[in-house]
Amino acid sequence: MVGKLFVRRRDARVEVRVSDEGRQLLRDIFVRVVAAERDPDHEWHAPLNGPINPSSDDDDPLATLKRQSDIASNAELSFMSVNEQFLNDGEAWAWLATLQVALRSTALAHGVLSDERLATCEGSVLDEIHTLQRLLYDLANCF
Repeated sequence: MVGKLFVRRRDARVEVRVSDEGRQLLRDIFVRVVAAERDPDHEWHAPLNGPINPSSDDDDPLATLKRQSDIASNAELSFMSVNEQFLNDGEAWAWLATLQVALRSTALAHGVLSDERLATCEGSVLDEIHTLQRLLYDLANCF
């Protein structure tokens, strides 16, 4: 992936400049988030549904239920729009939120909780984390 992957256009839409292989990668990420939300045995289920900050009142059961609903809605919208050349703000935001969830879930599932642990993780995990970070940074720059 070279160059800008996402570009904000004058008409306020976000242009997606991702190859077919990149779109397949995005599709796989979005499917994993949807699957993890629904399957209690999925490797991402616990990190996806666990409290972000256990001491925070924001993580009460009702807030958790709303967050789970938002995650599912964003991932489903992301999956449905993965083949679009242009995204509106709602779709771009859904992609951003879903990619953030995927990055967090990947890191937690592999125990990557520090820079030291990141430096020692295997190549495929490191590549996955760096790819997710690149997608997130490029997309975030459009907002």
